[in-house]
Amino acid sequence: MRVTLAIDAMGGDHGPEVTVPAALAALQKHPHLHLILVGQEDCLRPLLADSLVSDRLRIQSATQVVEMDEAPALALRNKKDSSMRVAINLVKEGEAQAIVSAGNTGALMATARFVLKTLPGIDRPAICTALPTIRGPSWMLDLGANIDSSAEHLFQFAVMGVELMRAVTDKDQPTVGLLNIGEEDMKGSEVIKRAAKLLQQSDLNYYGFVEGDDIYAGTTDVVVSDGFVGNVALKTSEGVARMVAHFMRAEFKKSWLSRIAGLIALPVLRAFRRRIDPRVYNGASLLGLRGIVVKSHGGTDAFGFGNAIAVAMKEVEHDVPRKIEHHVTETFAKIAAATAEPQTEFASSS
Repeated sequence: MRVTLAIDAMGGDHGPEVTVPAALAALQKHPHLHLILVGQEDCLRPLLADSLVSDRLRIQSATQVVEMDEAPALALRNKKDSSMRVAINLVKEGEAQAIVSAGNTGALMATARFVLKTLPGIDRPAICTALPTIRGPSWMLDLGANIDSSAEHLFQFAVMGVELMRAVTDKDQPTVGLLNIGEEDMKGSEVIKRAAKLLQQSDLNYYGFVEGDDIYAGTTDVVVSDGFVGNVALKTSEGVARMVAHFMRAEFKKSWLSRIAGLIALPVLRAFRRRIDPRVYNGASLLGLRGIVVKSHGGTDAFGFGNAIAVAMKEVEHDVPRKIEHHVTETFAKIAAATAEPQTEFASSS
């Protein structure tokens, strides 16, 4: 199956210095992959080996760049020829099947939603990514696209997360947990409780409420929350990881004895670092759109950006947007039929 991706080559903290090497490595690894590098040609051309510019790789010119700290509304209004906007347009026009960008998250979400629109049955897109856990990767959403969400939105997030996980793993019935302040049914807001009822009525493999410590325990395959809570949880986790790494380095440097201990433990420490390496899990999906959009971390290197490209490829190969649309429509129809009030004799006769 031929897969064609549009790469926002100018996005991210490092721009073409990361995106171009990652694109070339991906082409060498995947013979069925075709890439469109979108950006300023005078910046991209010197980084490309002439022998690698072929029918599998082309440059699409874009004169503008969305800055990492630029307001999304301004980027949407004033940067219509940015590498980000042009790459998204390629997906809308059918020239590419997905876009990968390490650029400004807010601008990417706003522009993608404006250009591509949401799928039928989906009210709001959500940001979803894989996280390392004790039992292997799990997927969490929303991670910041929606500050407040209704019960219906949370249910839609669950469906989208399940379909994404089915696409990128071999799990056919991933479990779904709803992030809450406790596992008991009486806990949580009314929105959370209503979302739980919708999930219970659906054909999803709903586990129930999960708490914050369940995220990295791998209690469920998919963890659902609103964007405010999800983003706080993610950023807190990143902060804890940096703190642990800082303390470990400090302890191993305390004395010559601790330095020797550090050298002895070096293979274990390297294996630990590989297991939780954020580059391995790089590539957050903007789910719920009429097209595939994958967001790479802005500060990642070529290895991390390459993993974001791999995520986009899997979503294309499994046609994730179509499956999300079908699942949401079908599930809501079943819930509506199950909860519909039977007609009374008076209503039927009249």
